[in-house]
Amino acid sequence: MTRATAVRAVLAVAVLLVSVYITLTMSPRLGLDLQGGTRIVLQARDTATVEADRETTDRTLEVLRQRIDSLGVSEPTLTRSGEDRIIVELPDVQDPRQAAEVIGRTAQLTFHAVEGEGTDQPEEETPAPESTADPAPDTDPAPDTDPAPDTDPAPDTDPAPDTDPDRLTLPDEQGRLLALGEPRLSGAGVEDATAAFDAQGGAGWTVSLEFRKGAGQDWKKLTGEAACHPAGDDRRRVAIVLDEKVISSPQVDPSVGCRAGLPSGATQITGSFSADEARDLALLIKGGALPVPVEIVEQRTVGPTLGAAAIDASAQAALIGAAATALFITVVYRLFGALAAVALGAYGVISYAALLALGVTLTLPGLAGFVLAIGMAVDANVLVFERAREECADRPTRSLRSALTTGFRKAWSAVADSNATTLIAAGLLFFLGSGPVKGFGVTLAIGVVASMFSALVIARALTEIAANSRFVSDYRGVNGIARPGAVRTWLVRKDPKLFRKSARWLVVSAALVVVAVAGIVVRGVDLGVEFTGGRLVEYSTSRPVDVETARASIAAAGFGDAEVTTAGDGDLSVRTGKLDNDGEHALRAALAEEGGETTKVRDELIGPSLGDELRRNALIALGVAVAVQLAYLAVRFRWTFAVASVVAMVHDVILVVGAFAWLGRPVDGIFLAALLTVIGYSVNDSVVVFDRVRELWGANRRTPLDTIARRAVLQTVPRTVNTGMGALFILAALAVLGGDSLADFALALLIGIVVGTWSSVFTAVPGALALERSAKAPPPPAPGKGKGTPRGKARAARRDPLDNGARV
Repeated sequence: MTRATAVRAVLAVAVLLVSVYITLTMSPRLGLDLQGGTRIVLQARDTATVEADRETTDRTLEVLRQRIDSLGVSEPTLTRSGEDRIIVELPDVQDPRQAAEVIGRTAQLTFHAVEGEGTDQPEEETPAPESTADPAPDTDPAPDTDPAPDTDPAPDTDPAPDTDPDRLTLPDEQGRLLALGEPRLSGAGVEDATAAFDAQGGAGWTVSLEFRKGAGQDWKKLTGEAACHPAGDDRRRVAIVLDEKVISSPQVDPSVGCRAGLPSGATQITGSFSADEARDLALLIKGGALPVPVEIVEQRTVGPTLGAAAIDASAQAALIGAAATALFITVVYRLFGALAAVALGAYGVISYAALLALGVTLTLPGLAGFVLAIGMAVDANVLVFERAREECADRPTRSLRSALTTGFRKAWSAVADSNATTLIAAGLLFFLGSGPVKGFGVTLAIGVVASMFSALVIARALTEIAANSRFVSDYRGVNGIARPGAVRTWLVRKDPKLFRKSARWLVVSAALVVVAVAGIVVRGVDLGVEFTGGRLVEYSTSRPVDVETARASIAAAGFGDAEVTTAGDGDLSVRTGKLDNDGEHALRAALAEEGGETTKVRDELIGPSLGDELRRNALIALGVAVAVQLAYLAVRFRWTFAVASVVAMVHDVILVVGAFAWLGRPVDGIFLAALLTVIGYSVNDSVVVFDRVRELWGANRRTPLDTIARRAVLQTVPRTVNTGMGALFILAALAVLGGDSLADFALALLIGIVVGTWSSVFTAVPGALALERSAKAPPPPAPGKGKGTPRGKARAARRDPLDNGARV
């Protein structure tokens, strides 16, 4: 064993041990689409006096945090996104109506003296409310559930404002109109408001108030002035107003003397509160007003059963796909393939540990990306093994270790370029994707890095140790690389003249594009609710309900424009335009009349402005992907190769979108993630082919380019097929086991891999040949003879790795 092999082996063992420890001691952080819950995206809006910038959005976020903490939600998460958006994640919250109502409340909280009854008097009278505000448990608001008025409730009319704009006439909790003085305190003066059950004093549920230093004096003065009026007089009351609505109007307790007032920290509001009413009142008083109004632009709710099913399906797909991939490469590459399968298992542990260590939130698309990366992780191993097979075929007498080392060295450029293009796609997903799609970009990027480590460190250490074995070296049928594969042997024997008339392949590709465009024009692209705005809700019913019956029930409930389709195992999917949370509740009740117990499995609400933005960002992402890949390829290769690769990539994108148009499948954010992955895969394949073209052309500068291209394609076809098979195993398992949530993702990638494999050979190469006919650039330099490369370094680059340089 050489020193380099020993270093790789020690490094591999160390990383694996750390990864196993992390895996056993840490738990994954699941996104809401896997653990169940509600995700709300809020857009801060400018007002006439306040701009919704970073500072005001941060202040708004803190107010919202106080409000949501008071809801009792387990581990809520609030983060600012950009300058003026707030993302709220509420685990295990399935009915977001209360949360949305509390979050969306934006009014100014104020405290007023009550100056008497309002000017618009009702005709009948009922007794005054028995409410008190006093040191200790001593204020008694008249809650809605236990009215005790001494005048008739006012009719349902709008409150009549006084002539003084600073004074209001508003109905109290029972509907009686009260004339209020000017605001004496604002919500900014409230330090804390808590709900508690007073079992000792017998007051039941109460709300305790604490004020900040200056506001405490104002509160003491306000209650002291109110205490100068006789008990039972409306003027002895203090009104707490939110959004021009009286949320509480307690009377100051008779024990409080005139001008004495209530000190901060010794004030309680008492009454016939239920636990929820007391908590809501404390929440409203403490939360106060938001610095700027907020609008819900996105709301997603996922039931816990859907997330659990997705995790189980992904785990099964990963196990089945990984087992099939491991079996396939073992059959193709024998012992070295089995060692690569061991490295593949190590890759799974390392990448999963990296997700845990970095605290990455694992979303449904991210989980799919993790599973997909397992199938793509064999790519580097396949490239190396095919290169080693070529070395053994060209020089049968060379040692197995020497051929393997040369294979690693010659495959490095293709491995680096192909993984770089995938990392570019992952970066675009992260920076330009939305919501859970970002998670796919993160897991894909981690998967690429981990697969490089597993192939270039773990697999290399294992195969080099095996290559030093006399048994493995002597029995060529065992190691798997000493003899050429069956596909390569067949291709060499047939030697098909693929590019004698290369233009015909371009005609075939153009015809496929025409068919795809026809599907887009004739059938149209079914944009998901994420790109159009609206609401999509999926329900599960205890009794089977057919689509027509469900559509009739929903229409009878006033939702005639709703689209009803089947989803999953007998579930119903309802898509509408604008639909608030109360409307969704009514829609669910209408379905329950026909289907019995109706459970919400998934709920997506996208505002029209966000839908336009996401649609625009999707087009920007595709445009940036094309530009960035073109720039990278132009730097790494000839401009003709770069343009041909990008043309093939655009060809693949059009074919995938056209296939979904013909199939009537939805195009949403997860589809966009699959499409950007297809872009990376397509360029990956083209890079491998053109890397070989560049190498062969540099070594045979006088050979016609079409002959060079034919040889390059025939030499790289085994790699393309073997790598594609690994991904196809995983995707087929995802398509079958993943359910509706992952089936479309897997289908898009299955189509993309097939057309990407085709285009890398029959679109990119013929395109490059056509462009080279008009190009005047000379052939690339021979390997090791680039511009500025000293002769000694060129010779060193060509030296056998086991050659110590000694000569006789």
